Amino acid sequence: MSASASLPSAPPAVPKNVRWVLLGVMLAMLLSMLDNMVVSTAMPTIVGELGGPDHISWVVTAYTLVTAVTTPVWGKFGDLFGRKNMYLASIAVFIVGSALCGASQSMGELIAFRVVQGVGAGGIGAGAFALIGALVPPRERGKYQGMTASVMAIGTIGGPLLGGFVTGHFDWRWAFYVNLPLGLVALVWLWLKLHVPATRIKARIDWAGIGLLTLAITAIVLAATWAGSTYAWGSWQILALGTAAVVGLAAFIRVEQRVSEPLLPLSVFTGHRNYPLAMVMTLAGGVVMFGAGLYLPLFQQTVQGASATNSGLLMLPMMIPVVIVSTIAGKVMSATGKYKIFPILGTVFLTTGLGLLATMDAGTSFAVTALYMVLVGIGLGFTMQMAGTIAQNSVSLRDMGAAMSSSNLFRTLGGSLGVAVFGSLFTRAVQPHLAPGADTGPDALRRLPAGARDAYLAAVTNGVGHIFLTAAIICALAFLAALFVVEVPLKKAGPPAPADTTKGLRAATTS
Repeated sequence: MSASASLPSAPPAVPKNVRWVLLGVMLAMLLSMLDNMVVSTAMPTIVGELGGPDHISWVVTAYTLVTAVTTPVWGKFGDLFGRKNMYLASIAVFIVGSALCGASQSMGELIAFRVVQGVGAGGIGAGAFALIGALVPPRERGKYQGMTASVMAIGTIGGPLLGGFVTGHFDWRWAFYVNLPLGLVALVWLWLKLHVPATRIKARIDWAGIGLLTLAITAIVLAATWAGSTYAWGSWQILALGTAAVVGLAAFIRVEQRVSEPLLPLSVFTGHRNYPLAMVMTLAGGVVMFGAGLYLPLFQQTVQGASATNSGLLMLPMMIPVVIVSTIAGKVMSATGKYKIFPILGTVFLTTGLGLLATMDAGTSFAVTALYMVLVGIGLGFTMQMAGTIAQNSVSLRDMGAAMSSSNLFRTLGGSLGVAVFGSLFTRAVQPHLAPGADTGPDALRRLPAGARDAYLAAVTNGVGHIFLTAAIICALAFLAALFVVEVPLKKAGPPAPADTTKGLRAATTS
């Protein structure tokens, strides 16, 4: 049976209760977003108890790597077997992973159970944006963009606050246990409220594509994690990983061109130039979100002397602008159908803010740091949601799940690569100043002799500076991508219809 023949050619009309349905979808998204930020804030305490600073990137890398690998798989399975069932299954897996992480007795166990969490997170991210694309026409999405931005802000602001509160008043294990009640509420809510056409299509699963993409992504992230820290750039280990990544990607592309039901249809990348450009911006946004979320609290707690709770509050200057700017930009987009200017402005703000964050040192005040963070927040507000809208408006409904899972893949891969590269930069900066197995918790650092403490704080500042400078360079490349976006009018109804770039742009209908 043809898969395409079994799917509707146009999405259903926007449900009257779509905000309630989307609220349930957003609640599930909040699960993975909240977890990332809670764990980031609690990380100094976790690492101080279970291991040294060389493990800090692996707790996040294991999670983001598996999320990246499984995202396109969940997205394609949602297209084939029904998005609601796959979304509910991913939430259930995430809940199980959270419970296991909270019960971890060693750093090895924590990293292993973060893998389970990552599997669930891949489905949550892939399913959320595919469901939004199926429920809401492109032109109308700006009206609901504030909801998505608010969830991002709640996750990124509330995560550090909750992480700081849990770390300061309870055991760090509750940084994971808090996911359990939220996850159960999301499951029940979506079970009752979410109604999408149930499709079960007889189609062969692209197992070869799954295996090859897994190989390529794993090799890329591991090479980024180990190069320059664990192994030299020219070592056989890094060269072997680089070769595996290139061969894996080449073989994956060849397989996707031949199979009847590809994991990632290459047409979503070649149908309109806006889609790959949106992926560049999405990848840059993932780098910023993960990098800022992990290393800003670390800098504020270690160098600026903030408590775990206060470092959560100090993230507010970055996240409040995300909500305000995303909401305003979304309303303007819905009213005018115009959107190109927003990612251009966003990448300019991101590059500037990150460049300024790279100049921080031990004497930088909280107020100055907050000002730099406001610029980053404005940039994220202009860029992240608009990149998603541009991607959704560049593909057909038939490939919406695969396309949105690809979008989430690039966001997650950006985070994975960012964490891996940033972790390598940070480890290389601080490792010479620490004895093996040394406790790096705030209390332990205060007990160090003044000379040793100052040297360590200088190393942390240097490492964080390199991290934000690298992120600024990546965002400068995203700015170039934003300049080349072609502004195709957003549709008011029906599936997105990409323009034919070989014969001139074809305006989407506005029926």
